[in-house]
Amino acid sequence: MQLSALFLVIVAELSLSTTAFSLAWNRRALHFRGGDVSSSSTTSLRQSSASAEAETPTTSSAGAYLSTVPAGPPDAILGIAEAFKKCTDPRKVNVCVGAYRDEAGKPWVLPSVREAERRMLDDPATNKEYASIIGDAEFVNLALKFAYGADADMSKLAGVQSLSGTGACRIGGHFFSKFLPDEEKPIIYIPTPTWGNHIAIFRECGLEVRRYRYYDSSTNGLDYDGMVQDLKDAPDGSIILLHACAHNPTGCDPTLQQWKDISDMMKEKSHHVFFDSAYQGFASGDAEHDAEALRLFVKEGHTVALAQSFAKNFGLYGERCGTFSLLCNNADEREKVMSQLKLIIRPMYSSPPIHGSSIVRTVLTDDELRGQYYEECSHMAGRIKQMRLLLVEKLKEAGSVHDWSHVTNQIGMFAFTGMNSDMCDELTSEYAIFLTRDGRISLAGLNDNNVEYVAKAIHSVTDGKSITTSS
Repeated sequence: MQLSALFLVIVAELSLSTTAFSLAWNRRALHFRGGDVSSSSTTSLRQSSASAEAETPTTSSAGAYLSTVPAGPPDAILGIAEAFKKCTDPRKVNVCVGAYRDEAGKPWVLPSVREAERRMLDDPATNKEYASIIGDAEFVNLALKFAYGADADMSKLAGVQSLSGTGACRIGGHFFSKFLPDEEKPIIYIPTPTWGNHIAIFRECGLEVRRYRYYDSSTNGLDYDGMVQDLKDAPDGSIILLHACAHNPTGCDPTLQQWKDISDMMKEKSHHVFFDSAYQGFASGDAEHDAEALRLFVKEGHTVALAQSFAKNFGLYGERCGTFSLLCNNADEREKVMSQLKLIIRPMYSSPPIHGSSIVRTVLTDDELRGQYYEECSHMAGRIKQMRLLLVEKLKEAGSVHDWSHVTNQIGMFAFTGMNSDMCDELTSEYAIFLTRDGRISLAGLNDNNVEYVAKAIHSVTDGKSITTSS
């Protein structure tokens, strides 16, 4: 009877608060040890529990502000990717997200990357210890030589590992915001259009974001004259963000001579050069060729900053692997800059992840793997070029009379088609083709199985309408 009575009491009181339950249990234990659990003791227990429950404090009013937090807008690109996943239309095609896909439309892990990972796993010296604040120093040196050239003067290059290109932009923006002399906010000029995250990154760094002309929608080409004029009109000493190659989203790059003229003008204006390099090797298939603009500015005497990513060219999208670097005037400046970069990184994320950087280091330090990697990178770039040509060919076969030569003239992962937002919306709603509303399509999302369908759909929404004017 004693155990049965105790069980009934426990079941009846399971809903008590933690404090009340603890008090009740202590009281039950005393009665149980005494050999009797009477109805009067049960009543006493319930009274003490109710008293304890009444004394339990209510929820703190400090959390009341959470009810006023508004819902933020979804990310434009990632939101489209989520909509694609939820779509059940069997015709659906994703030409939105900037990630490489193979001929079967699947993500591709480079064989050289897989081999590097296998070697890393088999190496008993491999561990999972923290990296230093600046990251893997050997990786950083290899990455900087990959960008600046094998003969780069490393004694003047301050470089740190970063969380891919996004993190590199954030570190660089923070550094400029902290150290550029300016009575108010330092100013950074970014191209119109540009990668959408640039704006938010640099604003969060405390920089004043302004725009310069870059793309001429009336010609679907580079607005070189507008670009140069805007950079001339910018206040002396402004930060100028430049896409090192394969401009995102337009795929339009200046010629080497145009880069030379831009360099000369920027020296006259004492502008600070900030390159964002996300596609070296992936753009043309030749990493040396894709680094020409950066290396020209270095040769011309600029103290360039560089945000470098290995997401696209090594296929390491989820590894968040990159570097930020700043070319200084001498070794003493480099040491001081390095000390300040460490002070920026330490409270931001302390140290970077090591897996992606270890892969790049393993590939670039092995002659066989390095050669294999360059072939694989060239293969990715070649498939993109093939899709450019095939898309235009299929558009013509579908009956389009538009001039699509800008698509074949562009370079890199994307084609900036000239379609307006209404056309893009129709492609998604009527044909389940998911893309950004500025008319940018990721050519990596095309393959032999879907390119004809996409071309016919584009022809359908553009037939009889202009593709050389903005919506």
